[in-house]
Amino acid sequence: MSQQGYVAAPPYSQAQPGMGGYQGGFGPGPAQPLYGHYGGPPQAFNAPPAGMMKSPVSSAAGMPPPPASSQYNPNVQQNGAHPQRYPAPPAATATYGQPPNMPYNSMASPGPPPAQQLTNQMSQMNLGSYAPGPMQSPPPPTNSVAQQPFQTSPPPAMGQPQMPPGPLSPHMSPQMSPTMSPPASMPMGGQAMAGPPMAGMGRPFQGPPPPGPGGFQQQPGPGPAGAPGYPQQAGQFGGLMSGPQPGMPGGFPGAPGGLAGPPQKKLDPDSIPSITQVIEDDRVKQGAQVFSTNVRGQVPPLVTTDFTVQDQGNASPRFIRCTTYSLPCSTDLAKQCQVPLASIIKPFASLPKNETPLYVVNHGETGPIRCNRCKAYMCPYMQFIDGGRRYQCGFCNCVNEVPVFYFQHLDHMGRRVDFYERPELSLGSYEFVATLDYCKNNKVPNPPAYIFMIDVSYNNIKSGLVKLICDELKTLLEKLPREEGVESSAVKVGFVTYNKVLHFYNVKSALAQPQMMVVSDTAEMFVPLLDGFLVNYQDSRAVIYNLLDQIPDMFADTNESETVFAPVIQAGMEAFKAAECSGKLFIFHSSMPTAEAPGKLKNRDDKKLVNTEKEKMLFQPQKGVYEQLSKECVAQGCCVDLFLFPSQYVDLATMADVPSHTGGSVYKYNNFQMETDGEHFLRDLRKDVQKSIGFDAIMRVRTSTGFRATDFFGSIHMNNTTDIEMAAVDCNKAVTVEFKHDDTLSEETGAFMQCALLYTTIGGQRRLRIHNLSLNCSSQLSELYKSCETDSLINFFAKSAYRAILNQPLKNVREILVNQTAHMLACYRKNCASPSAASQLILPDAMKVFPVYMNSLMKTAPLVGSTELSTDDRAHQRLSVMAMGVEDTQLLLYPRLIPLHNMDVSSEAVPTPVRCSEERLVDSGMFLLENGHSLFLWLGQASPPDLVQSIFNLPSLAHLQGHMCALPELDNPLSRKVRSIIDGLVEKRPNSMKLQIVRQKDKPEMLFRQFLVEDKGLHGGASYMDFLCYVHREIRQLLT
Repeated sequence: MSQQGYVAAPPYSQAQPGMGGYQGGFGPGPAQPLYGHYGGPPQAFNAPPAGMMKSPVSSAAGMPPPPASSQYNPNVQQNGAHPQRYPAPPAATATYGQPPNMPYNSMASPGPPPAQQLTNQMSQMNLGSYAPGPMQSPPPPTNSVAQQPFQTSPPPAMGQPQMPPGPLSPHMSPQMSPTMSPPASMPMGGQAMAGPPMAGMGRPFQGPPPPGPGGFQQQPGPGPAGAPGYPQQAGQFGGLMSGPQPGMPGGFPGAPGGLAGPPQKKLDPDSIPSITQVIEDDRVKQGAQVFSTNVRGQVPPLVTTDFTVQDQGNASPRFIRCTTYSLPCSTDLAKQCQVPLASIIKPFASLPKNETPLYVVNHGETGPIRCNRCKAYMCPYMQFIDGGRRYQCGFCNCVNEVPVFYFQHLDHMGRRVDFYERPELSLGSYEFVATLDYCKNNKVPNPPAYIFMIDVSYNNIKSGLVKLICDELKTLLEKLPREEGVESSAVKVGFVTYNKVLHFYNVKSALAQPQMMVVSDTAEMFVPLLDGFLVNYQDSRAVIYNLLDQIPDMFADTNESETVFAPVIQAGMEAFKAAECSGKLFIFHSSMPTAEAPGKLKNRDDKKLVNTEKEKMLFQPQKGVYEQLSKECVAQGCCVDLFLFPSQYVDLATMADVPSHTGGSVYKYNNFQMETDGEHFLRDLRKDVQKSIGFDAIMRVRTSTGFRATDFFGSIHMNNTTDIEMAAVDCNKAVTVEFKHDDTLSEETGAFMQCALLYTTIGGQRRLRIHNLSLNCSSQLSELYKSCETDSLINFFAKSAYRAILNQPLKNVREILVNQTAHMLACYRKNCASPSAASQLILPDAMKVFPVYMNSLMKTAPLVGSTELSTDDRAHQRLSVMAMGVEDTQLLLYPRLIPLHNMDVSSEAVPTPVRCSEERLVDSGMFLLENGHSLFLWLGQASPPDLVQSIFNLPSLAHLQGHMCALPELDNPLSRKVRSIIDGLVEKRPNSMKLQIVRQKDKPEMLFRQFLVEDKGLHGGASYMDFLCYVHREIRQLLT
């Protein structure tokens, strides 16, 4: 009798009929309303009555049951026709527990995709391998996960159909629920819990009951949850769970074993898909190669691979990546597979030095050429006809006249003779110089300005922060961003200090001394001076130096600890308004604004809300002043970057509201200390001031007929349903755009999208940046799965889940994530994989590591209900992720763990990372772990003395001081190599990272362990192995 193997399947999104296309019409829905898609109306879910649940009698053990009417019917909409991304969770295991209706082998698609299924009989667990290639024979596992033999169900008797595997695999102890931290009262073993790890998430999960009369499996109906004979127990988090099932093997270590199956092998962790292996394989296959963008719908190399892009008609994957490069042709197919259709657009992405910067096209006074009907810009998808006198738009098919000045003859292939001379005809990405029609008030914009606003309250003066900022600005202002090939930056600068009142400084170049003007009426904020506030740094350098020297002394004796915040943003925005320019505010702030003024905040951090329906309130900004301020800032092109130095709760969800809608960033340094955090903060500030950026931006995504952009995630503001407004957009910010069908797509013509971004350059020129991408369309689901990109899918899921927690309880969001994961994978299994035993987990090759990322996402701070986590930190991570591109979410959800103790010091290469699990650490080793935000150097307790000497210049680990945040510069090969690896990583990532050195078995090591994402979570959450088993079980239930 085979035990559950692992299944892999597609991700979730797209309008869904109820539970992804299960047939409706089975009796009344459950009593309590269930949640629909995020933010949608509550919806009922029809459950079949109890009587309909018997399996067909004739199916002998292991044989596919006879086909009945297919329950997996994609065309029947359950729950009404609401286009839903997130299906309503079912009421009981009702529809999931339907008799198996489809023979396993009725696979719709013709040829199976190249997911060779190599079967590996491990503990009779057929682990269908997803990747072509040999499987290593399992070495004996060392981790706790594999210690417990997997329980198998009792052997089938009397022609009884295969039972779904019994209670969860033994090591799914209650604590590992990927949802919450364990309740104190729950016994850790000794109790067969038939519930899945998500028990208690709003529906009573029944474990498989014992075989009923005649040996068929009977599923309890949706009626009263406790059928006679199954004593109910209070579930983990309030939901009911069925009691121990008689005759089923115990679900946890220590539970009675039931019928012992044949002797079992242990499951080997190396046999399940590994992200590090996938990354390495892609590097070997496509690393250091040229990726030409001349083919429609080609899947690019992974974000972790170094490659060079040659633009030949489609935008580089650095600018746009997609969840799949082959869209399903119809809405029905999209609903059936539930793979979200989305692009992650990073319009200002940095290009490596060996790639050509974007060409700038200038059509003079006439401006860019656009389609008359849909307003799409001239691009490679426009078809010239009629000898070159007209062109047909690739987006809306409208035929347009070619302006006289733009006319050119066609060659024998119907292509314009000047094809290669015009970037807009031959390239995927380029820029147009915009005319006055594209400018505010039809006036050429002024160059943007940067205002530095420093909180000079008691904390910031005492910590030395104010002096640190003033000293740094003297050198940093020399490096303001500037246009290519221009001597000096056109950016103007201004300075404000504040506590309960605001101090503006006149730094006009003609003055000998800077002048201070104080505004104490914070309710009616205005800028007391126009001339001399925003100046050219080069002209006023002497006065500015003078000011920066004076500020720390001026406030040295302050006792003022209260601050204002909203009036500070208001002042900066008013200054830009008066100067008729856009720009950025750099605000350095330390505490919750409690002084009497607009935007005053009070402490609303309430740990009692965690794991309740009201937990979402912790993430929601306080309404009112800040919401209005965001709108005004966006309208003025005023971007806000916030550097926070809190020592306690500051209500980050509200304070970060303006930055998160204006294309800004929030940097947070808890309990800032000069020695340990000073350099870390300065590196962030330098990156932030110098990065390439555009201002006062508005972006629109146009698509060809048949599908359209419906949802947008990012550091953005939406006034209507189509225009994405950003006060600023920089090289690290990405906007994730979801698409839905509004008609069928054609395989022949494919699908086109065009992202147009109108913005002001750092030099004050108005420009349009255009990115075009063409995708394939297919009526074969196997094509869609083959063209998926896991890293993009998880970016989409992270953003949609992080948005959903503003309106829904966390457990619903987590449940939806798991359901959709199972759905995507079950659909692949059903429609694309070649027939095989149900106990096998079969994953699409392009998505085989999707479950690792999904499990890691569910263990991130915003999605884990734990009172141990700081509310501000959870809010900060939620907001940071909303603006991230694919490479940033990939690294955040699967950190790099790099072994340093056995590397070749003479080689330039960084050692290959190992899997993120405690098993990979060795007592005598040294590992570097980084996820783009945190950086750890981990030292095993048995680190050899010469290693410690080479790196720290200390005789042994015992001499290591806890506070070291940089490695000493020692003159030996190992020290140089390790420091160069660390410097390289810190330089490469958008955020600076503070190095934390941890010794094995020390207390700070706990902090490090939460980044080992393949292991159980510190605050609750499954190990990868457990999650995979659980998803596999869900998939099998969906397939029966």
